[in-house]
Amino acid sequence: MRFLKPSTITSRLLKPTNHLSSETPTSLNDVGPMASLLKTRTVVRLRGPDTIKFLQGMVTNDVRRFGGAAAGDEKSSLVTPNVPATSARSLYAAMLTPQGRFFCDMFLYEPPRADEKLDPTGSTGGPHRDEMTLLADVDCDVLDDLFATFNKFSVRSKVHYEHVGEEFSCWQRFGVDRHKKTPLSVEDPEGANVGWGGGIDLTGSSSSQGNNVGWQWHKDPRLDCLGFRGIFPSNSTPPMVEADTETDEGNYLLWRLERGVAEGSIEIPRGEAIPLEYNLAGLNAISFDKGCYVGQELVARSHHRGVIRKRLFPLKFLSESGAEIEQKVAPSSEVLALKSGKKAGTVTTAMGSCGLGLLRLEEALKGSGNLVINGQEDVKVEAIRPEWWPTEWYSEHEPRQAAG
Repeated sequence: MRFLKPSTITSRLLKPTNHLSSETPTSLNDVGPMASLLKTRTVVRLRGPDTIKFLQGMVTNDVRRFGGAAAGDEKSSLVTPNVPATSARSLYAAMLTPQGRFFCDMFLYEPPRADEKLDPTGSTGGPHRDEMTLLADVDCDVLDDLFATFNKFSVRSKVHYEHVGEEFSCWQRFGVDRHKKTPLSVEDPEGANVGWGGGIDLTGSSSSQGNNVGWQWHKDPRLDCLGFRGIFPSNSTPPMVEADTETDEGNYLLWRLERGVAEGSIEIPRGEAIPLEYNLAGLNAISFDKGCYVGQELVARSHHRGVIRKRLFPLKFLSESGAEIEQKVAPSSEVLALKSGKKAGTVTTAMGSCGLGLLRLEEALKGSGNLVINGQEDVKVEAIRPEWWPTEWYSEHEPRQAAG
């Protein structure tokens, strides 16, 4: 399969054999399930007694839930029936620059520990705890700078980090049937199949045996509609991924664009993006009561003031007749408001007839026909309010049609 970078991706979608028609779709709303190997992401392993303390001072979310450090927290991950709940957790977070701008995002996972794997009698291995280990799913493009930052801030911390991208790979499972309902328990058939699927829970079995295939899909910690995410050994195909459901990463990009979710340092500009404008709070990436971390001051000040004038929107590019237009809009294109003649924002990501744009709320929510591309006034821009947005984000403006 060939990966198309977000900055140059075209509207042509590479398709799984049995799930997309012979004609190229402009939307994936009726397609699924699919799974993509995320070649733009890689894996970093962190371990050592100070792992939690180190990350707690580096990332925007509260990582104390790992290792049972925070009591009473809700597990965001689904688990297989014969693996204890604490064995499978995931969390989405970001790292910021000291000035409070976006540096990178990451998905953190806690692998099952030896003391939590079940022995043949159905009991755990006892009170002994392994050394704390976390796996981080990170953007490939920031890897060198990420390690330089870790080196700068890890002085005297008992934490070891290493790139294990050859050993592990990142995957996303998504599609229409992934968000029609939310699995709430292992009794739910969907929940019971998150490991390996079928009548026998091979993930739990393998975990109890202590071999290397006890890897699980986790509910995407950002939004239910994004499906499932996981880290899996690179030498094997993840569970529930058949040949006719594996698809190019470009299709996963389109799935996110339609829901207004940016990911990685290309779509969320490193050193420039303000986290709250890119909706990271609504994507469960930020804790506002965890305490200090690098870049926390700007985020806290913006949050407590409660004034966010720009936000990232999913966009549709339309002709004057209202038909969708493909391959005409480039990232960084300016969006103008016709009624005021002022700049309303910027296209940050474009893929065929859809994209993402950082727009002023007062202009984006005025109604259809108000926005155009600067220099391409024949291209109309429709800003769509995602249905997952909290009401307070747009309560002072006229609500728009909700995105699926």
